[in-house]
Amino acid sequence: MSWKIKEKYRKLLAAEEGHVIKDWGGKLTVCLAYPNHYPTAMGNLGFQTVYSLCNGLPDVVCERAFLPDAAELREYEKSGGRLLSLESQCPLYEFDVIAFSVSFENDYLNIPKILHLAAVPPFSSERGGRFPLVIAGGAALFLNPEPVADLLDLVCLGEGEVVLPPLLELLLAEQDAGREALLEKAAHLPGIYVPSLYEVMPGTASFTPLHGAPPKVKRVFEPELARSPVTTVISAPGAEFSDMFLIELSRGCPRGCRFCAAGFIYHPYRQRPLELLKEQAARGLEEKGRLGLVGAAVSDFREIGELSRFISGMGGKASVSSLRIDALDRDLLDLLCASGHKTIALAPEGGSQRLRDLIRKGITEEQILAACDTLIGRDILNLKLYFILGLPTETDDDLAEMTGLIEKIRERVIAAARKNRRLGSVLLSVNPFVPKPFTPLQWCGMEDLSSLERKYAFLRRFAGGLSNVEIRLESLREAYLQALLSRGGRGLAPLLVKARETGGWKRAARELSIDTEWLVHRTIPLHEPLPWDIIDSGDRERLVAEYGKALGTGGE
Repeated sequence: MSWKIKEKYRKLLAAEEGHVIKDWGGKLTVCLAYPNHYPTAMGNLGFQTVYSLCNGLPDVVCERAFLPDAAELREYEKSGGRLLSLESQCPLYEFDVIAFSVSFENDYLNIPKILHLAAVPPFSSERGGRFPLVIAGGAALFLNPEPVADLLDLVCLGEGEVVLPPLLELLLAEQDAGREALLEKAAHLPGIYVPSLYEVMPGTASFTPLHGAPPKVKRVFEPELARSPVTTVISAPGAEFSDMFLIELSRGCPRGCRFCAAGFIYHPYRQRPLELLKEQAARGLEEKGRLGLVGAAVSDFREIGELSRFISGMGGKASVSSLRIDALDRDLLDLLCASGHKTIALAPEGGSQRLRDLIRKGITEEQILAACDTLIGRDILNLKLYFILGLPTETDDDLAEMTGLIEKIRERVIAAARKNRRLGSVLLSVNPFVPKPFTPLQWCGMEDLSSLERKYAFLRRFAGGLSNVEIRLESLREAYLQALLSRGGRGLAPLLVKARETGGWKRAARELSIDTEWLVHRTIPLHEPLPWDIIDSGDRERLVAEYGKALGTGGE
């Protein structure tokens, strides 16, 4: 193995604070793999939390591995070596378990790449007892594990605090058991899905359980977040958000917007106790001086004002990803202003009132403008606005209403900027609608790319003709891939493996004769089984009802 890679990994470790080095003797060895690069992985609280949970057990060793960057990949190819873990620089194939933490569907493509670099066969059916057990968890798997099901020995469907302890206990107790016997036992643990114990008819989403496996697997959650504080564990220079100490305030979202998975897969909305968060904030401010407040609905945290006052009183600074338009807390705004924020993000999402009502956003144009006025009144003259393009039933009239709203916001920013003799700007972040499993809009197809391209061109011309307005458009190719992996079934596993071999998923789809257009764009009938139906969410009736309210179908 190239000494350059080992030296790089040692330097990364030397720059970190908080990692764990354990002796392997007699312990269960787990390599926690993030299917993306180191900076992205180490900015992910879920990845850090699983690392901490595993290493909190005395009989478990947990190390990390990542998708190599371009320079590392060249070194691996040059030396012919196998992918190494960060902590001990051991090959991944020497571990008992390779555990993937997957937050985003597009990273499914990187799982075969990592297995190839680790000299581990990609399909679970090809792996005998001499290879590590390959497992996975994370938000992407909560939604739809089927595109990677044939690559994995088991899937964790639920939050790590609940799923991991009994699973690790079983793996420790059954280290000498055969793989098939171990997996049959694991299938009866809470939140554990063993794909090989379910037969799926080709071209369908009909599951037949085998060997006594449960008909469906229920996603499991930690009901009391006080028992599971989630903060930055490893301080990693060069990682995303490395200048902040991250603290998770809550999980889920109480709003239930019809396009957004967070309000459904993490239901019910849960908050951490204020006193616990104050303790974590005090500790975090000693380390970093700036806190990153994490949650899908930070503005909805009940005690956000008191927490903000506490942070301000300690002389600390804080950041949030975006603010809820109808929940702008005065104390939180004071904290953000004192923290030096010159830009605040708001998320109207729907461009017109009709579309905001369709997605159950629960805000009006008057509220959007009032929120902008509030921020501008605090001398925040750079506003970032998130919009979704291609929502079901969207028309040119909806786009016209969207541009009218943007012009009204721009006029307010420019007027205040002139008055204060400063520059102001409106940044538009536009993302195509991608249907997500376990949301009321899961049955809707993604809009045709040619139609989205036309709308993108319209918005580019619109923004190009206005001073103080900038637009950022998400890659349609990436959004299409996300939709494919969000909606696809087990038939996509060969595509993922083939994509590594051919260098691209489009070519792989052509060679395998997979109709990606059909998977991405079609409206799915309500009576049709869905690839993710193996997961028992208990929400189907609610989803059907919300789908009917959104599109006026009346449901089933």
